[in-house]
Amino acid sequence: MATVLTVNLAHPRDNPDGGESVTGIDKQPAVGAVTVRAPGPMHGGLGSGLVGDVIGNTNVHGGDDQAVYAYAREDLDTWQHTLDRDLGNGVFGENLTTRGIDVTGAHIGERWQIGSGGLVLEVSAPRIPCRTFAAWLEIRGWIKTFTAAATPGAYLRVASPGPVSAGDAITVLDRPDHSVTVGLVFRALTLEPDLLAALVDIDALPAETRNTARKRIGAG
Repeated sequence: MATVLTVNLAHPRDNPDGGESVTGIDKQPAVGAVTVRAPGPMHGGLGSGLVGDVIGNTNVHGGDDQAVYAYAREDLDTWQHTLDRDLGNGVFGENLTTRGIDVTGAHIGERWQIGSGGLVLEVSAPRIPCRTFAAWLEIRGWIKTFTAAATPGAYLRVASPGPVSAGDAITVLDRPDHSVTVGLVFRALTLEPDLLAALVDIDALPAETRNTARKRIGAG
């Protein structure tokens, strides 16, 4: 059964990259239920979709299309083996550490019901690694290494607000009939531009992502 292993909230700290003064990438498991709601626009909204979480750089993170970030424990375990270091839940900056669901293989627009309190999330986009992520893990060449692996985890928007707790079941309510997954979008935007044409007509992708794809292939 697909489940939420932990719900992770930021412990704000100075940005290790030396950029914005505070970062929320240091996420640690929370105790009890956490309320999830749509945070509004990236610029001028509430930042994270989770009450009590923190987004440091709201110019590029947070907002409705990046309200919640999920990463699979199975992928963390693979990285743990590859990097030969312990990786606790939340260390990649994810709000939800999951088990039993293929996060990177999720289809854009796929909807997940979380628990029994009414929370429904919609898969919106992959996470693109940034310098703060690399500085946080203190791994030379991390952005290149993470990109090559193409297991980015998924951003989700809030389709219906509600609480989330560790141990909540994840149920896929519906899945679009297209074949565009989180992983495909990530590869298209990074190392495989030949895939960009597949993105332009996927309405559930953020408008900025679709516009980027159109510009790169010269379609608009």
